[in-house]
Amino acid sequence: MKNTTILAGLGLTLMMVAGTASAGTPRYDARQAHQQQRIGKGVENGELTARETRRLEAGQVHLNRVERRAKADGVVTPQERAHMQHEENQQSRRIYRQKHDAQDRNPN
Repeated sequence: MKNTTILAGLGLTLMMVAGTASAGTPRYDARQAHQQQRIGKGVENGELTARETRRLEAGQVHLNRVERRAKADGVVTPQERAHMQHEENQQSRRIYRQKHDAQDRNPN
């Protein structure tokens, strides 16, 4: 049941990422999709606990919000791009740390 809920959340986030691809940020969108895949693989492999997954998903939602705000006026300025990239870099580090920490969903 938990895996189904987590995977449903992953699917919802992927749809949100795909829906924001229209305003001229293709690299950002591709990176978002890749980060989402990394989270999905962490769930599949048991590298992420349910709590870690929820937190990482919340981070992905935050990135979507940052992107929506940047695109709100129809133009993404260099400062907005820099902010978006900074937030993506932080999320990428979080994903790496959570996938490689000592916690495991399936302890042996």
